[in-house]
Amino acid sequence: MHTHSLSIYSTGREILCMTEGIGFRIRIYFAILASVVVCGTLGLVLFEDLPPFDAFYFVIVTIATVGFGDISPQTIPGKLITLVIILAGVGCFVAVAATLVESFIERRERTERLRKINMLIGVFYSEVGTALLRKFSAVDPACSHICNALIVSGSWTDRDFLQAEAILEEYTPAIHSRDLDLPELNRFLSQNKSIMLTLLENPYLFEYDTFTELMQALFHTTEELRARETLANLPDTDYAHLSGDMNRVYGLLMRGWLSYMQHLKNNFPYLFSLAMRTNPFDAKASPVVR
Repeated sequence: MHTHSLSIYSTGREILCMTEGIGFRIRIYFAILASVVVCGTLGLVLFEDLPPFDAFYFVIVTIATVGFGDISPQTIPGKLITLVIILAGVGCFVAVAATLVESFIERRERTERLRKINMLIGVFYSEVGTALLRKFSAVDPACSHICNALIVSGSWTDRDFLQAEAILEEYTPAIHSRDLDLPELNRFLSQNKSIMLTLLENPYLFEYDTFTELMQALFHTTEELRARETLANLPDTDYAHLSGDMNRVYGLLMRGWLSYMQHLKNNFPYLFSLAMRTNPFDAKASPVVR
């Protein structure tokens, strides 16, 4: 299963940083190990008068802790080199083996976490996110430009998703709260608050800062709407304040939706088909297969 698109919201950057430390350690260990092999081989050739292959063979069997005993150092410099090989080489050899096992286990755990987080993200967009995007995009004055860039099709490749992501990075949402049906939006968010709370309680979601940021922005907007006795005939300053909150939510929703669509495209074609046919940015979208 592809997992590079499971980087919900950050196209993998957040989750990949979890393994950077392991990769760095492996590179350091391999560099030390290679230095020990090269320097040890040269030292044994120089001080023990061993043929290059025999010297290399001795270094390898020593590092691997095999130690057949068919070759042994006879000079003090040779014995000192052997001590260095044992202390540095064997230690690095064991460290590399342990780190590779750790990396394998971490990769399996990471894949499982990614699978679970995508399931939760799917629930969010099925129940809340897609409907919100449809409401916001309907009053987006720049929808003719941004929506066309987000009409995802079955022929899209990872390159197409990257291009769409680049367009979103340069796009600043500018919807106005006055154009929305605020009472209806308030009802929708209030009705789905329990679902959002349940998702936010899941510990897996706290590993992804951007999704947490989205949920915080969404809860803040929900509380802003609920706090007002009326949502009609508000002052212009209040409409502007609500617009800022909603544009923050709108921007995060769009980037998350695009990343989630890429994940479905690469991993679950049948789910991608329905998501594509209910695209909130496509005015002609219909779940009916034609």
